Amino acid sequence: MKQLFGTDGIRAVAGEYPLDQRTVFAIGRALGARLLRRYGSGQARVLVGRDTRESSTWIAGTLAGGLRAAGAEYVNAGIMTTPGVAYLARAGKFSAGIVVSASHNPWMDNGIKLFGHDGMKLADVIEHEIEQEIFSHLDDLTEDFDGGSSAAPLPEVAGLCESYVQWLATNVDTAKLRGFRVLIDCANGASAAVAPELFRQCGVEASLLHVSPDGRNINAGCGALHPEHVAAAVRDAAGAFECGITFDGDCDRALFSDEHGNVVDGDAVILVAARDMKARGTLAHDTVVATTMSNMGLEAALRHSGICMLRAQVGDKYVLEEMLRTGATLGGEQSGHILFMDGESTTGDGLLTALRVLELLGRSGKKLSQLVAGLKVFPQVIRNITVHEKVPFDKMPGVVSAIGEAERELDGNGRVVVRYSGTEKVARVMIEAESEQLMRKHAAAISEALEQAIGDLRQAKRE
Repeated sequence: MKQLFGTDGIRAVAGEYPLDQRTVFAIGRALGARLLRRYGSGQARVLVGRDTRESSTWIAGTLAGGLRAAGAEYVNAGIMTTPGVAYLARAGKFSAGIVVSASHNPWMDNGIKLFGHDGMKLADVIEHEIEQEIFSHLDDLTEDFDGGSSAAPLPEVAGLCESYVQWLATNVDTAKLRGFRVLIDCANGASAAVAPELFRQCGVEASLLHVSPDGRNINAGCGALHPEHVAAAVRDAAGAFECGITFDGDCDRALFSDEHGNVVDGDAVILVAARDMKARGTLAHDTVVATTMSNMGLEAALRHSGICMLRAQVGDKYVLEEMLRTGATLGGEQSGHILFMDGESTTGDGLLTALRVLELLGRSGKKLSQLVAGLKVFPQVIRNITVHEKVPFDKMPGVVSAIGEAERELDGNGRVVVRYSGTEKVARVMIEAESEQLMRKHAAAISEALEQAIGDLRQAKRE
């Protein structure tokens, strides 16, 4: 079983294991050694980008020290979105890409995400192999190793951001975007370095919020965790904007608000995009890939449009794997990760998603509220329970009993999904049902059973 990698790379509090300097150096050295064996001296080149957290600079520098110690070349992309690194790794023929980011997490957390030379996230089996090498390199380092001078910043390579912006713009008909008035929340994250120039080039009249990162304000009361803020601002502006857009800290996802100030989540974006792509003949096999967390209402609306929906486990890398397996050209998550595989994209990209939705609005001549009107959402509740350890659910009799009772009473008129987060010490309880009363009853019962079994200070957070 993996001990470092979660569903989206390695993530922890910056400075604490496994994001202490000793382990980060070992991560860089392990990856560098692996790439050197595969590509040889002079060909093992790694592109490293980072988000705006104050810890991202020293983590990127320490990774650089480990890569160089192994004989690999480190190329500094500076502040760059996660999908930006994915694109540049592929287009620039790098051996691998690394992103230092904890996505939507608060500023004190950080993470390390890995991409292959093809711009795709690594499969679990490869991450497991790298993990074993990391442990091997850790054994060679003293307990008090601090990375030496490896955290010194390296010069950033010029032109990378411009190349990514130009590529994004080629993915849409920019004539359909010109003149759109949009309110955009950059979450004080990586998109703040890319979005202003991108939307300017595309002719979008973008009003930008939270584009002044200070190292600690990333995702702080803004961004994709708080789409209701932009939605309220769009509503209060009384017709000044066609829609609102919110990105997360590393900009691999986007959420929207319609012109009336209603939040439009990833499920709604999947529905709108799927119908449009089917009409244009680009929705392969009339199939989309969503996840276990996507609402039953999405599945029903897609079925009504003659579109099949498959479910993958949560995590955009797993959505992508299912898309590659089935040949699907559209997939995504309720949280806003949307994957368009009818072009050259290899991962969820918030900026690309924003452009595609705006292009769709321009081509259809309709408002966003009109396009999502066919989605009838089943009542759904998600409870997050902080846990002190991730015990298999089938090892906790009280939890098994509570889940079984919920499934029996719902009797096919709802869904129960209980899973652990891949990036936090959190158990997520999601219940969806035609009956809101039953939904809340069973969500409370399962959550209480989890809290009693493995709850951390019996604290439950609700979404």
